[in-house]
Amino acid sequence: MYGNNGLNAYKNNSVNHVSKQQLLLMLLDGSVRFVKISRQAMEDKDIKKCHENIVKTQNIFTELMITLDQKAGEWAVQMYRLYDFIKEKLVEANIKKDIKILDEIIPLIEEIRDIWNEADKVSKGQMKNA
Repeated sequence: MYGNNGLNAYKNNSVNHVSKQQLLLMLLDGSVRFVKISRQAMEDKDIKKCHENIVKTQNIFTELMITLDQKAGEWAVQMYRLYDFIKEKLVEANIKKDIKILDEIIPLIEEIRDIWNEADKVSKGQMKNA
């Protein structure tokens, strides 16, 4: 019991003391992990596990959409549309239990994660040079 309380406190502190960029990257890493778990569960015919992990991925993209400042420019509007597209595909994959739909969007989710990772590296490099 004590070990779980310590672990939970550590997890809470690690999330509460990270930058917005780090939190974004953590969410995107989670989305990749959860969608891959759901894909494997779908392949294994574990409907409950598949559903739970698709919903976790949907929740991450909902959070990304809520926190995205669409007034930041056209790129932000396009990101919002992309996040919405992914959510729609996740719903469709979950309803139809169609692994092909997940196979279509997994690379897209990974690419989004990679783009934000690269943007984070670039911004850190610019901060060092400032």
